[in-house]
Amino acid sequence: MMKNMIKNKVTTDQFKFFTDSLLNSYSQIFFSTHQLFAVLILAVTFIDFYTGLVGFIAVLTTSITAFALNLDKLTIAKGLFGFNGLLVGLGLGMYYALSWHLVLIVILAGIFSLFISVSMQGIIGKYHLPYLSIPFLIGIWTFTLATKHFEALGISERGIYTMNELYVVGGPTLIKIYEYFNAATLPPVLKSYFVSLSAILFQYNVLAGMVIALGLILFSRIAFTLSLLGFGIAFSFYNLIDANITLIEYSYIGFNYILTAIAIGGFFLIPSTRSYISVVVLVPLVAILSISMSTIFLYFHLAIYSLPFNAIVLLFLYVLKYRMDYTPRLTEVYYQYNSPEKNLYTFVNYEQRFQFLNYQTIQLPFMGIWNVSQGHDGEYTHQNQWRHAWDFIINNSEGIQFKNEGYVVEDYYCYNKPVTACGDGTIEEVVNNIDDNLIGDVNLEHNWGNTIIIKHADDVYSKVSHLKKGSVAVKKGDSVKAGQVIAKCGNSGRSPYPHLHFQIQEQPYIGAATLNYPINNYLKYDSNSSSIMSLQIPEKDDRISNSENNVLVSNAYHFVPGQILSFNINGMDSIKRVDWEVKINSINQTYLYCHKTGAKAFFDTAGNQFYFSQYEGDKKNLLYYFFIGNFKIQKSFYENHKLNDQVPLHLSFPMKYLWWHDFIAPFFQIAKSKFTLHYSFSNDQFNPSEIKLKSEMNNQILNKAIEKISFEIDIQSKGLEEFSIYIDNRKITLSRIYNYDI
Repeated sequence: MMKNMIKNKVTTDQFKFFTDSLLNSYSQIFFSTHQLFAVLILAVTFIDFYTGLVGFIAVLTTSITAFALNLDKLTIAKGLFGFNGLLVGLGLGMYYALSWHLVLIVILAGIFSLFISVSMQGIIGKYHLPYLSIPFLIGIWTFTLATKHFEALGISERGIYTMNELYVVGGPTLIKIYEYFNAATLPPVLKSYFVSLSAILFQYNVLAGMVIALGLILFSRIAFTLSLLGFGIAFSFYNLIDANITLIEYSYIGFNYILTAIAIGGFFLIPSTRSYISVVVLVPLVAILSISMSTIFLYFHLAIYSLPFNAIVLLFLYVLKYRMDYTPRLTEVYYQYNSPEKNLYTFVNYEQRFQFLNYQTIQLPFMGIWNVSQGHDGEYTHQNQWRHAWDFIINNSEGIQFKNEGYVVEDYYCYNKPVTACGDGTIEEVVNNIDDNLIGDVNLEHNWGNTIIIKHADDVYSKVSHLKKGSVAVKKGDSVKAGQVIAKCGNSGRSPYPHLHFQIQEQPYIGAATLNYPINNYLKYDSNSSSIMSLQIPEKDDRISNSENNVLVSNAYHFVPGQILSFNINGMDSIKRVDWEVKINSINQTYLYCHKTGAKAFFDTAGNQFYFSQYEGDKKNLLYYFFIGNFKIQKSFYENHKLNDQVPLHLSFPMKYLWWHDFIAPFFQIAKSKFTLHYSFSNDQFNPSEIKLKSEMNNQILNKAIEKISFEIDIQSKGLEEFSIYIDNRKITLSRIYNYDI
């Protein structure tokens, strides 16, 4: 029985991959995998029924061949091979009359375009560049030149009898719609825009363009805006240079400007002010290349099709590879979600949450609560190449750092306190013989005083300075562990009063320049509350301490591949039980998988954190609420502490609001989706058997709440015992079932 279930699942998955490959081949023309958009594009190709049929045969051929050759199924399913075959098929189907000879040629063209696509993937893919529609260009030019000598193929006369063709497809109703839109009085630029959109699919009418524009705005508000921007700039440029503007419409090259704008402004680059400016600069270059190339290709009786778009986009993306420094203001898309909005919102969230994710774990170099007396870009020191450093002291409840009169070093609370290793590593350098200064004096000859440098990784070193003479407890070459006592705080070097200087640097010597490096998992204390900070930069006057793991919380969020999380459901009539399996994919991403719905919630751990990163599936799924309610967990427990984070807008915000927000999102974002975790209850301070957490997701526009969902998490000795959701004035509780084998 189990074998039959597995076999059926494999068959179902294969069928889904195949159907996805067909649909996505249509939407991928606009860099999309939006399947409603794909259906609209598919419908547009069938305005000329036989052209649509030939195009579909080409896609079918490409997908079948790709599967037969055992090429990467995800690439096939995304339509990345099929869309070039589709374009070649549409081009040939529009030009030639339908016959079995044409079907044979189109099948061969589909196979040929696949071979070119795979070859391009190997040739320019190694430079992390897309092959765009280069396979289509090579295919359509090759078969156009060859088929001119095929006497068995007849030139299509269908364009002459357009009304007859439309009548066959949609009867008199479709003819009336077609005539209405084509006869509509539109501004020349708008009419040319619609015709240029339709020309991408070898249709040359306003109605087809309007349908595509509708699909474009449904798929992506950013892509739609960019399509208008790109075409508008091109139209204005033609007017500015007094070029023959009718070339845009009558040579059907206007789609080059639309595709360039979408590709650069929102698909291969994160949508931003800089990406839009790039569009403004590049579109005139596309126009110049279109005019010059048309002149050359006319000699060979060939159309330039999408050549200008391909050339300029690939040149620009290649140039970006040679930038010396990363900049978040003009950023290439690292992981492609096939949606400008998803790319943008994921990037913004990543910058907020994970900009330091791959950094070495660094903790504070002391025990207990200390104060930041001077932070980065300090008022006294910590400037220029040494700007990224901290000075730490200890203050009493009144904010004073010493007892008595503060005339001697022993009066200072931080003096002689333990200094610890901020991470695992090897002792690289030690200075231990510099005298402590009298209060108010400084030693400029030995600026850093007694110092320890630890190597944590290649190009990552930590340095603690102004240590007490003779207090260093390690020697060069020793291995140390995070939290190990290595010295005591003193007043040596350029130090008028006892304090601890701390910095991260990429060189192993004393006096090296500092790095802007975050501290992992620490507590920040305010007057009435405290917050758990993760991968943050402590600021001046912050009161902070290290955070420690809690065994109960750590065990509850220790998920391993193959583990099954099973829950009984109370509060829902339709669902009584859910089973989620912990899985890992081919690129080592771990995720929870719902067997019933196919939803996936991707998660990871960093240090003593558990966090979710991405979700795929229906947002009405219980796994989605588990994803939101446990979005970020610090594996510690400090009663009444809180942890803050932000959820990507496309994963949390109501679409009725987000749809409008998408238009302005590349420039500024007024919407936020805030996640807050409260550490609310522990039945024992030192050895708890039960811990309760509360979390909430609060969606806001201009800091005004529009929606809130609350959650409760009950953790016991066995693990995560209960998870409750409070939504729409009702409570849904998931109660854990243990020792259940799915």
